[in-house]
Amino acid sequence: MFTGLIENTATLKARSSGKLLLAPRHEFSGGVKPGDSIAINGCCLTLEKINGDGVLEFHVLEETMRRTNLGHLPVGSMLNMERAMQAGSRLDGHIVTGHIDCTGKMVSISQNGADIIATINFPELLKPFLISKGCIAVDGISLTPVRVEDDIFTIHLIPVTLGETALPSRRTGDLINLEGDLLAKYVQHQLGIMGYASGSSVTMQKLRDAGW
Repeated sequence: MFTGLIENTATLKARSSGKLLLAPRHEFSGGVKPGDSIAINGCCLTLEKINGDGVLEFHVLEETMRRTNLGHLPVGSMLNMERAMQAGSRLDGHIVTGHIDCTGKMVSISQNGADIIATINFPELLKPFLISKGCIAVDGISLTPVRVEDDIFTIHLIPVTLGETALPSRRTGDLINLEGDLLAKYVQHQLGIMGYASGSSVTMQKLRDAGW
């Protein structure tokens, strides 16, 4: 499990069949070791090797390469990194599993007064798990959707996000890894078991009947 709070960024040094080589911007506090689970752009991977020059090597399944932006972003891109959370530590973001649901596309990053606003296009399958003022992991970053429309949502970026993550380096059309809220997934699954069709109106009574 992860929190969506980015600890480090890394440059994508090389990508070959089943391998990613990443050069972290700085050393992790407490270090990392082979076998550690690290979310790379929100995708949970296992660190296989630390090369002599400090480059981290990960094995990545072909399915992961196809279904996430790890197989599409060009060499030289900046990626987000977060180690798995420790039991008993504070959950400052939200519960992130590291299992990417889908990719969206960056529409724009613009400024409105003092706010920096990112607009991201998302596919239909993410719609049940995306609400205004809810939770979304964007390239592994725990963020809050502000405006949600048919196929786009907006997020407002604080200076820490702008300065400490890879998101500001994304350009229009770039693929973005998206993971919907875990609690919303379980609610939808349980409502489906109770016979409520996807897209039907949800009432408090339906939620009570489903055990929520």
